[in-house]
Amino acid sequence: MAKVSLKKNKIRRAWVQSGFTVLTNSHASGFLQGKIYTGPAKAVCVPGLNCYSCPGALGSCPVGSLQAVLGSREFSMSFYVLGFLAAAGALVGRLVCGWLCPFGLVQDILHKIPFVRKYTKMRADRVLRWLKYAILAVFVIALPVWISDVTGMGDPWYCKYICPSGTLMAGWPLLAANASLRRAAGALFAWKSAILIAVLLLSISIYRPFCRWACPLGAIYGLMNRASFYRLELDRDTCIDCGRCEAACKLGIPVLTDQNSADCIRCGDCTNACPTGALHSSLDALLAQKRPDTSHGQTHKSQSSD
Repeated sequence: MAKVSLKKNKIRRAWVQSGFTVLTNSHASGFLQGKIYTGPAKAVCVPGLNCYSCPGALGSCPVGSLQAVLGSREFSMSFYVLGFLAAAGALVGRLVCGWLCPFGLVQDILHKIPFVRKYTKMRADRVLRWLKYAILAVFVIALPVWISDVTGMGDPWYCKYICPSGTLMAGWPLLAANASLRRAAGALFAWKSAILIAVLLLSISIYRPFCRWACPLGAIYGLMNRASFYRLELDRDTCIDCGRCEAACKLGIPVLTDQNSADCIRCGDCTNACPTGALHSSLDALLAQKRPDTSHGQTHKSQSSD
């Protein structure tokens, strides 16, 4: 992405996030009627968290789709879901988290609330960042495979017991539109609502706590950050070690030493804060190579005018 001011980058990213959220959740009648869209598009995964049960969702969440296959009696592997995750991760890594995920947008909006102290670095942060990998290994993969009911089906443990995005985008809207569901809601729904409320409250003072510590989809994409086509590059010959890139990072990533951290969501704040252009993306570098060199023509023109 071409370098722009920090303010313009935030505005542009908000528009992309909002547009993608509306595009992938545009089944408006579902919200009005409290019904889930079940058309052919639901067989297609979208890159970010996008609960299948959301009344407006036109596509499916890759984590939910993966769990559905792992817990199924008929299938033990989905090459489509794994291929989709591998392709998205190999292409852009966690740029999906920074630019396309609807739940990331919710956290971004809440963090803009003023008059509340904002925390970038916390004592337990480095330990908590490993939590998302534990959630991925245990709740997304292991439990659906190892534990099944009398019919031989495994529960979607992460979606059922943890996912705050599903509670916000599916649970709350469905209960709001269906009195029968509200009457049937029990301890499990209360538990998931408590998780969601905790995440929403933390998002006001801590930038993206769910993405930072608990998102299994972000864990998958983060593992591909270093090898993805879209990655960050630092030109040491141009870098002046001013530290503006690290100051701009709300996730507290040591950008000067670890540009492609598994925690980086590719928001673009660090690259646009760099005063010399030393920090840039691989896409910027590729586009720069393809631009025609007009310096020779300009020099010739200058000599002719003399």
